[in-house]
Amino acid sequence: MNKNTMFNIIESDLTRLEAELLSVIHSPVELIKNISDHLVQAGGKRLRPALYLVCARSKSVNEAQIMPMAAAIELIHMATLVHDDVIDNASTRRGKPTANARWDNHASVLTGDFLLAKAFSIVATNVNNNMLKVLTDVMCSMCEGEILQDQDTFDPDQSEDQYLIRIAKKTADFIAASCELGGMSADLSQAEVEALKKFGYSIGMAFQITDDILDITASSEQIGKPAGNDLRQGIVTLPVIYALKNSERKSELREIILNRVPTEAAVKVGLKIVHDTAAVEYSYQRVADYLCEARSVLPQSIPSGLRECLLEVADFVGLRKY
Repeated sequence: MNKNTMFNIIESDLTRLEAELLSVIHSPVELIKNISDHLVQAGGKRLRPALYLVCARSKSVNEAQIMPMAAAIELIHMATLVHDDVIDNASTRRGKPTANARWDNHASVLTGDFLLAKAFSIVATNVNNNMLKVLTDVMCSMCEGEILQDQDTFDPDQSEDQYLIRIAKKTADFIAASCELGGMSADLSQAEVEALKKFGYSIGMAFQITDDILDITASSEQIGKPAGNDLRQGIVTLPVIYALKNSERKSELREIILNRVPTEAAVKVGLKIVHDTAAVEYSYQRVADYLCEARSVLPQSIPSGLRECLLEVADFVGLRKY
């Protein structure tokens, strides 16, 4: 199973989504169009709009009703990635140059703002106020998560609870909202919508923890960006928090984190300290716990093909290597 096959049930919707994205990012300003085209064509998992579309298909709805929100969800995600890359001074994403590396920070930030404006322009003319509130609330949550991450950078004393709150705001809340909005688009019951939201939240938590594990364990080729990048930037993730608590070399790891400009040799030492503990195994257990929760809350009323698709998403998150 992989991301190219698990969403076969909504394959036509995803094909239409790509065309929709290229259409709505059109701008008479050539630089904005070039950067926006680059971002769309860079691809990605399209996980958030795909989950929205699967949930929205829980009842019979036509494409015209659901495509605007799917496009808006992906535009918001793309915009946050552009802003993240500028903040992190990242040079690659998904193995390709970032917008800020290819152009510059100024143009990239403003293009991210352009994509956000486009997203809400689409939403404002196509959805009701309740759905708009879900989207704006989750935008606030993501901004709070970024601020918390900035505050926690290079802090070896943060707790696992702090980490979980941060990743919920940065990642899980948006994936939860994507599923919730899909249920709302399908006009499901409040209980069903809430269950889909809980499913998305648990998937999002597992997804982000897996991302943080891969930063420790995967090669640069696998994840499309430098391995060990979080440690290099002082972002303390769950495997590192575990090692800081349990490693015999915790003091050495602490000093590496406190050094705001660690050498590559120091980053390698830090990664080895983490690997020499049970940090990866512990973190994968947390992933498994969240995925178990996700599977357990799925409403039985969801049509079997769509329900199976959502279960495959849970399997993919638990097994993915990129």
